[in-house]
Amino acid sequence: MEFTFSKRARTISLALIVVGAVAAIVGILGDHTDHHQRSWANLLINGFFFFGIALGTLFFLALQNATETAWTVLVKRVYEGIIGYLPIGAVVMLIVLAAGSMHLHHLWHWMDSSLYHEYMVVNGDEVTYTDEAIEGAVANPNFDSLIANKAAYLNQGFFWVRNIAYLAVFLLFARWFRSKSLEMDKLTGDSLVRTHLLTYRRGALFLVFFAVFSSTMAWDWIMSIDAHWFSTLFGWYVFSGMWVSAMITAIILVLYLKRKGYLPQVNNSHIHDMGKWVFAISFLWSYLWFSQFMLIWYSNIPEEVTYFQTRWEHYKVLFWLVFVINFLLPMVLLMSRDAKRNPRFLIAVGSIIFVGHWLDVFLMVTPGTLGDHWELGYLEVGMFLAFLGLLMYSVLNTLTKAPLTPVNHPYLDESVHHSI
Repeated sequence: MEFTFSKRARTISLALIVVGAVAAIVGILGDHTDHHQRSWANLLINGFFFFGIALGTLFFLALQNATETAWTVLVKRVYEGIIGYLPIGAVVMLIVLAAGSMHLHHLWHWMDSSLYHEYMVVNGDEVTYTDEAIEGAVANPNFDSLIANKAAYLNQGFFWVRNIAYLAVFLLFARWFRSKSLEMDKLTGDSLVRTHLLTYRRGALFLVFFAVFSSTMAWDWIMSIDAHWFSTLFGWYVFSGMWVSAMITAIILVLYLKRKGYLPQVNNSHIHDMGKWVFAISFLWSYLWFSQFMLIWYSNIPEEVTYFQTRWEHYKVLFWLVFVINFLLPMVLLMSRDAKRNPRFLIAVGSIIFVGHWLDVFLMVTPGTLGDHWELGYLEVGMFLAFLGLLMYSVLNTLTKAPLTPVNHPYLDESVHHSI
């Protein structure tokens, strides 16, 4: 069955983009922070959050390929539609990262090269930084020994090598999975089996890359904002947030398509299984949230606990609200079997948790970039709505480019008769 991007859906997605952009522009015009730090912070928050949705979906699709899971075949094209946003998200992240490297903003404090040298030589308006106490050198007041000790990892050259590798791997695998998925619609017999097995192997290969890159990407893009602090759980914590946001997006999209008369073979068992994933990953996120917080708070080491002190002192309400939304809400409301089979209930609860994980990203970025000078105003709401509209338009437009149901997938019949 071919999907048609309805005029109403197109209008709503474009309206979100326009209204959100106008509100964001109003907020940007009122942004008087140094180097428009608040505006850039919000671009990073939304750029990362929505890129993470597409990336989390790519991970889940690769996982289904690597494990040869049958029940997801009927909703496979929905995942591919969400992954279609990945190039747009990559462009946004490149803009934010490049602007940081060019010192158009200071989201990543470690990008200031003066932090790495203990001495400096002042000659008129020219300042030369050095690591040795040469003639005419004086102590560099900007020198940061903690950041300087991380120079082998936190340097511009290696930083860009890593980021190009991340984006290249993610985009190439996403493109390859999509092309093979469409190719399988035209194959039968041995050719179909060979392509399926190749997809299975490539899915496993992607998971190897993702296991490393998802963590180092989280270190580079988010954790290095607070360059004095680190957590060995952070990569997994960020990954769990991306994953649950991706699953919420997928289930809301499937329910929307069902309501419009598409995906008739998707039954309550498919919806139930998707709901179980949201429920399960919410617990994974909660476990990692608590483990990271409890271990650091209990040990009370100054260079570690400062991360949570900032959030406790200036973001206390938001800090606990995020935990309540992302843990207690799914635990209480999604535990029962009936709840995971009720479309309206799933959409309502999923939407709230979706916003909760956006707030989680907000809490990861804002304290280290704006300190206590933060707010939730036109800029924050507008940029969120604009990116939400962009995601909607991209996904629905991608869905028009292929049949919603894979035609010749080896496990199609098993997926059609899925029952739990």
